[in-house]
Amino acid sequence: MEVNPNSQQSAGTQSSSNNLDNIQRPGEYLRHVRLQKKYELADVSQALNMPVRTLEALEKDEYTALPEPTFIKGYYRTYARYLNVDASMIIQRFDEIYQKDTGFNAEHALNDSPIKIMGKLPGSNSSRNRKWLKRITILAIVVVLIWVAIVAAQNWSNKKKQEQGVAANSSNVQVLSLNQDEAVSGDKLEIKISEPTSLNIIDSTGKVLAKGRQTQDLMLNGQSPFQIQLSDAKAVSLNLNGEAISLSPYTVNGKADFRLSR
Repeated sequence: MEVNPNSQQSAGTQSSSNNLDNIQRPGEYLRHVRLQKKYELADVSQALNMPVRTLEALEKDEYTALPEPTFIKGYYRTYARYLNVDASMIIQRFDEIYQKDTGFNAEHALNDSPIKIMGKLPGSNSSRNRKWLKRITILAIVVVLIWVAIVAAQNWSNKKKQEQGVAANSSNVQVLSLNQDEAVSGDKLEIKISEPTSLNIIDSTGKVLAKGRQTQDLMLNGQSPFQIQLSDAKAVSLNLNGEAISLSPYTVNGKADFRLSR
C-alpha cells in the first residue's frame, strides 16, 4: 500500500501523523513517517547498516521475506528509534498482525516457523573475506619478523663463536720451561712448526712442557725420555740435543704418540 505523505495533511490531522491508528500495519506506518520526514530509503539503509531489501520488506509488512519474529521486532525497534517514534505500539501491533497473517504466536521459535530465513546480506562474504585476509597478512608479517630475528641471532652467535675460536687458538698453548739449573742439566728439545697443530709434551719427571694448539716454533728443556703426542706429524720436525729425529716410525694415520729419549 503506497501512502502519500501529502494526503490528509490538514492542520487538524497533521499532529496525529506520528500515532499508529487502528487500521495501519507497522511497516506501513513507518514508511508513512519516513516519507513525512523526507528520508530516502538508501540513506536510512546506510544509517542503520541494514540492507535496502530488508527495509522494503519491513515497510511492506512482508514477513515471509524476513527472518523469525524476534529479529523482525529488533528491526522494527531500530527503525522506530531512528524515526523517533514509539516502538512499543509498533511491536504490539506486529504481535497482533503476525498471528493473524501466519497463525503462529509472535514468540514462537524458528524451528516451527513457516517464514523463510533471509539469504546472506549483500557484501557479508566480501567483508568476512577482507577480515580473514587482513588476519592472514598480519600473521605472515609476524612470521617473517620472527624468522628474520632468528636468522640474525644465529648469525650473531656464529660470529661470536668464530671470534672466541680465534682467541682460543692464539692463547691455548701453555709452554712450561724448567728453571735455569734444570735447563743446564736437562735435555734440549727443539720443535719446528710448519702448520698450526696440537701437541702435548711431558718429560720424565711428569712436568707438562707444552700442550694445546701451537703455531710457532718451541725450545723446550726437560728430562728425557719425553712423552710426545702430535695431532699432525707432517707439520712438526724435532731435534733432541741438536740431533734431528725422524717421526715416520712413530706416525700412524698422520698422528704420532711416542716416547723420545737421548
